[in-house]
Amino acid sequence: MTDRSPEPLHRIRLWDPLVRIFHWALAICVIVTWLWGQINPTGYLTLHFWLGYTVIGLLVFRVIWGLVGPWPARFVHFLYGPGTYARYIAGMPKRKPSHWPGHNPVGALSVYLLLAVLALQVVSGLFADPEDYINAGPLADDFPGMVKLGTEIHHTLAPIILILVLLHLGAILFYKVWKGENLVPSMIHGKKVVKGDVPADRIIEAVPEDAA
Repeated sequence: MTDRSPEPLHRIRLWDPLVRIFHWALAICVIVTWLWGQINPTGYLTLHFWLGYTVIGLLVFRVIWGLVGPWPARFVHFLYGPGTYARYIAGMPKRKPSHWPGHNPVGALSVYLLLAVLALQVVSGLFADPEDYINAGPLADDFPGMVKLGTEIHHTLAPIILILVLLHLGAILFYKVWKGENLVPSMIHGKKVVKGDVPADRIIEAVPEDAA
């Protein structure tokens, strides 16, 4: 039996400008908001609040774009079955790029998890009240029954968000060092070398296997 021919590689336009802007804007907001909450926990948190509102807007945009945006921004594009996850995870130790066209299965899980945790964090912040008479969330007075739960969730999720961000950075480093695949540039200029079936209008050029 002969080996199957490798899937062709193509350089494509992968991430649209709005996805890229969302990615970097969310990263900046989350990092600055988290840091500001840590270094100034009892001070005037106006910046923390406004960045939190910005995160809410970004998350709303991402949900809408995940439903009506272009390939591969749509959530349906990175919903995978158990078999796909198993095959991908089994191949992760191999020291070669995956050339996955979009969010790979592990990356997709991290996207869903991070979006869900951030959504819960910003919503809980609307009800949180540290009882310093300064930094209560905008809905704390209107829904006093939610204050205790909102405050507890908001404080509990802060270190979890830090862990998720560090895991995200660790994954980028893993792909760069171990698998020889730099994922950062594609989120800057939008282009990436991928394999497998992709929409024809996204293809820029074919890429030889030894040049990838």
